[in-house]
Amino acid sequence: MAVFIEVKDLSLEFDGVKVLKNINLTINEGEVLGILGRSGSGKTVLMHVLRGVEEYEGISGQVIYHLARCEKCGHIEPPSKIGMNCPACEGVLKAFEADFVKLSIHDPHRRDITKRIAIMLQRTFALYGDDMVIANVVNSLTEIGVSTEDAMGKAVDLLEKVQLSHRMMHVARDLSGGEKQRVVLARQLVRDPMLLIADEPTGTLDPRTAQVVHDVIDKAVRDYNMTMVITSHWCDVIEQLADKAIVLEDGAIVSEGSPEKIAKEFMNLVCAVEKKPDVEVGDTLIKVDHLVKKYISVNRGVVYAVNDISFDVKEGEIFGLAGTSGAGKTTTSEILMGIVQPTSGEVKVRVGDEWVDMKKPGPECRGRAVKYMGILHQEYGLYNHRTIIDNLTESIGIDLPYELAVRKAINTLISTGFTEEKAKSILSKMSDEISEGERHRVALAQILMKEPVIIVMDEPTGTMDPITKMEVTKSILKAREKMGDTFVIVSHDMDFLEEICDRVALMRNGKIVDVGAPAAVLSKLTDKERMEAAAGS
Repeated sequence: MAVFIEVKDLSLEFDGVKVLKNINLTINEGEVLGILGRSGSGKTVLMHVLRGVEEYEGISGQVIYHLARCEKCGHIEPPSKIGMNCPACEGVLKAFEADFVKLSIHDPHRRDITKRIAIMLQRTFALYGDDMVIANVVNSLTEIGVSTEDAMGKAVDLLEKVQLSHRMMHVARDLSGGEKQRVVLARQLVRDPMLLIADEPTGTLDPRTAQVVHDVIDKAVRDYNMTMVITSHWCDVIEQLADKAIVLEDGAIVSEGSPEKIAKEFMNLVCAVEKKPDVEVGDTLIKVDHLVKKYISVNRGVVYAVNDISFDVKEGEIFGLAGTSGAGKTTTSEILMGIVQPTSGEVKVRVGDEWVDMKKPGPECRGRAVKYMGILHQEYGLYNHRTIIDNLTESIGIDLPYELAVRKAINTLISTGFTEEKAKSILSKMSDEISEGERHRVALAQILMKEPVIIVMDEPTGTMDPITKMEVTKSILKAREKMGDTFVIVSHDMDFLEEICDRVALMRNGKIVDVGAPAAVLSKLTDKERMEAAAGS
């Protein structure tokens, strides 16, 4: 195979912090390179350098594309086409090299190359949300000069290639995440790409949907004879799709080889978190006694979302509310936070040495406890157009002198698992410039900045991949260790709850089945509940 991309001694520095360190890499034409790495390892930055649409001041080394180029019309093809006739004119394709480190982003040669590079990102779908699926693909075709008359037929062909012809009349914003990714791929295939850069394209999708997207990507790569670079936290994705793989750790390549070998080494590198079995918890902090919440439904009559439950939570404890959808765990957590008023029963939270009745509103009752409580929802939201330091201060109503705010932010980020160097380096970045795992830790830091005593987390792992999930686990354990906070975690992710919690309450049909050690309690799940929980996570 012909050499397509050569990366030589590539280093990149932001604000004095090296994010890529002496990267040396060769990617052959038609090859699929898999990149494994933890959040913040440099995967996404490397992908953006390869994509070539951004210019970096602190960059050194070389990123050389070996190509075939027509001197007559400027058409670009992969290196295997050297010596062949140009498909765009009657010229001959000749050997050509372009170094993305040396060439400006305004250089026409570089722009010609980047037009033949396709990109799929984890969360950025880049679709016209109000337009139909077919219109999204037609728009991409007309943008490159295809007539409207021809574009419709080509768009249908492309949607068939990505197995989405049954959704062509749907509005784009109404599609599922997996369907949106396939529309993105169809739009990218319009340009007949030489290279596909797929940066965690299924990172937030459930395993079944992710597999559909992986199959579509794999087929597109083969059908279009593309070279692909794909990052993932899922080792099996790299084993399934890649021809060779690397592990990135702290901006450097620490291993390279077959996907199977690299996957094994990566899992050893990020071995499972072990929770200390001898964590000491304090006295009771939350007391729930005979709690009931019922609703009146026109169709179903009286519905008990929570049906006479009792439990307590100790100070410094990580307490889990487990169960499948509809078990009553979310309603219970909302009552704990004072968001939902119970029908009957007692919920009390200790503030200092005094007990606060959460059923009674007002600043001297419920309000007194709520100000020491924080909640992190599954779909947490950072302010995308604000820096991380702004997200941790002004955006959440914290008004401190700048130097003190920075110091407090760094200390809080460290408490969620960042190193001091990494915490300092991300303060000036926007939220979309850091990884998914890092964003989750910043979202937890947002809560911790307000100095809560109790933190309620609603489905914190969602559809996360195993590595990001492990980073979340570490951040919670680290925050508990550093801050001494108490956590109530609502989740149907039974493996996560068993790993992180000190105790778990298993809920079923609004009632608590059992409370106690995670392994013992979760062993009482039925086969049906286990299947539903696995499908949900």
